[in-house]
Amino acid sequence: MKFILVIISLLTSLVSFSQQPELNPIKWNVVYSPLSNLEGEIIITATIENKWHIYSQRPCDAGAIPTSFTITPNPKITLIGKVEETNAHEIFDKAFDAKVFTFEKEAIFTQKIKCNSKEMINIKITLEYMTCNDMQCLPPKLIDLIVTIPSTALKSKL
Repeated sequence: MKFILVIISLLTSLVSFSQQPELNPIKWNVVYSPLSNLEGEIIITATIENKWHIYSQRPCDAGAIPTSFTITPNPKITLIGKVEETNAHEIFDKAFDAKVFTFEKEAIFTQKIKCNSKEMINIKITLEYMTCNDMQCLPPKLIDLIVTIPSTALKSKL
């Protein structure tokens, strides 16, 4: 009887462990902000939980996966330059035993664009990032974001 209770207890533990929610300490948001008649910028913001960080776009030989962005080509827009970042700071990362550039609490990335259409524009962005804290690193993640520029925002500009 004790053996059966031990087996049931182990199975219950395994089932409850497998049903725990995925750890996701980073929340992403994307918006469009007009800059002039024809230009604007896509603003991608990461809100980062306490004690966690993500990595800068700067390449690193230490093993940390840099944050990267792929904007799906769209004839309704022209990209101006590359995705920019601000306020990354250098830390010594124990997980990789190296100095790396990271963001804590918040990371803001911007991509300037020129709008080539008066129609509504949907822009798909795929981003890859890795997040760590002092105890662990989560596997790199790929996510898709969509930002919409409504036609009402464009009619007066083109």
